[in-house]
Amino acid sequence: MPSAARKAAFALTVSLALLTTACTGQSGTGATDDASKDTTINFWHAWSAPNEVKAVRSLVAGFEKAHPNIHVNVVGNMTDDKINQALRSGGDRAPDVISSFTTNNVGKFCSSGALVDLGPFFRKSGIDPAKTFPKAMNEYTRFEGNRCAVPLLGDAYGLYYNKTAYRKAGITAPPKTWSQFETDARKLTIPQGDGYEQLGFMPDYHGWESTTEHYFAQFSPTYFAKDGTSDLAKDPAFEKGFRLQKRLVDELGGFRRLERFRATLGDEWGPKHPFHTGQVAMQLDGEWRLGMAEAAKPKFEIGVAPLPVPDDQAAQYGKGYITGTIAGIAATSHKQNAAWEFVKYVSTDTDAVVGFANDIHNVPSTLAALKSPKLKYDPRFKTFLDIAADPDSTTTPASVNGGQYLVTIQQFGYDYESGKVTDLKAGLRKTAAQIDTDIAQAK
Repeated sequence: MPSAARKAAFALTVSLALLTTACTGQSGTGATDDASKDTTINFWHAWSAPNEVKAVRSLVAGFEKAHPNIHVNVVGNMTDDKINQALRSGGDRAPDVISSFTTNNVGKFCSSGALVDLGPFFRKSGIDPAKTFPKAMNEYTRFEGNRCAVPLLGDAYGLYYNKTAYRKAGITAPPKTWSQFETDARKLTIPQGDGYEQLGFMPDYHGWESTTEHYFAQFSPTYFAKDGTSDLAKDPAFEKGFRLQKRLVDELGGFRRLERFRATLGDEWGPKHPFHTGQVAMQLDGEWRLGMAEAAKPKFEIGVAPLPVPDDQAAQYGKGYITGTIAGIAATSHKQNAAWEFVKYVSTDTDAVVGFANDIHNVPSTLAALKSPKLKYDPRFKTFLDIAADPDSTTTPASVNGGQYLVTIQQFGYDYESGKVTDLKAGLRKTAAQIDTDIAQAK
C-alpha cells in the first residue's frame, strides 16, 4: 500500500506513468510504454483443463483481433507460488498480466506492491468500477483503498436440492430461512443402522463446500472493525452462524455419526459425490456443481435455489457468497499501458466477458454481462447470475496475510462442532485475538 505521503503525491501528479510508478515503488517500471506500438505482453494464468485452455485462447484471440498491434504470450497452469516468485524477480519472461483463482491473496498482492494500483487506469479510461462490477466482486479486488486487481469471472454459492426426495418428504419448495432449512433437513434424513439411507444435509465443516465463510455469508457479517481488528467476537452474526451449524450437527445425528458417514462417501470432484448419488439430499455448492451433477446422470431431478437466510433477514433472501478469479498488472512490467488494454478488455468488454463465461461455465463478472442475452446457460443457472448481481451478496475481505484469518476461523469451527470447545463466546474472543496477532506479525 502507498504511504500517506505517496497518496498526497498522487494528487499533484498529472502523469499516469508517475502515478503508477509511485504506487508500485518499482524503479524503471510503470506505465511509460506506448500501447499503440507493436508489442508483446506475457499473460500467466492458472487454468489447466483442456476446455479451459481453449477458452483462454479464444479470449486472447478476441483481444488480439481488437488490438492487432498487441500480441499476447500465454503461459497456463501457473500456481500462485510460481506467480509470486515471478512477480518478485521480473525480467522479460516474467508476466505483465497475471490471473489467480485465489481472492484471498489480493491483500498480499496489493500491500506488497506486487500488482499496480489500477485506479489511475480506470480513471483514465473513464470506467467506474462501482457501476461495472457487482458489489461483492468490487470488494474482493481491492485492499485498503488500493484496487490492484479486477474480477475475471466469478463463483456464486447456492443450494442444490433433490426434487424427488422433496416430493417424497412432502416438501413443496426450497427453504428460504434457516429455520425452514432445519425442518427440511430433518424431514429428508432417513437413518439406517449407524449411518443413513439418506442424509438431509451434511453440515460438517469438513464437508463439501460447507466452510465457515460460506455459511456466514448468509448472515452478512463484518469480519474487521474500522481499526483493522477482528470483529469475530463482537459481531453477533458469527455467533448466530456457529450456533446454527452446531444445531444442524446435533439435530442430524451428532458429530461422530456424521463423520463416520462422511468417511464412506465419494469425493467432491468425482462422479460419486454424495449429492450425485442421492445419499445427501441438499448441498451447499457453487455454480459449477450443476454441470458436474448432471454429467453424473443422477436418478432424480435437481433443483437449484439461493441458500436460506436468517429468519430476521427474510427480506434479503436471494443473496449468497461470492468469490472468483482475479487479474492484475505486474509492478515489474515495462508494458503496463499495453497490459492495461488487455486487462480492460478481458474484464470490462461485455461480449468478451460473456464469451469467456459461456466457455468456462462460470458466472460473468460485470453487471452488463450478467444481463446479456448472449449468455448461454441451463435455466437453473440463472439462480447464480441473480446471486452475483444481488447487492446484498457478500464476500470475505482481503487481509495483509491473505486468507490466514479464514483458516483460523475454520479451525475454531472444527473444535466447536466436535465438542472440543464448549464455550462459544470465550472461543470467539480467543480466536479473534489470534487473528489480530497474526495480522500484526504480518505487517
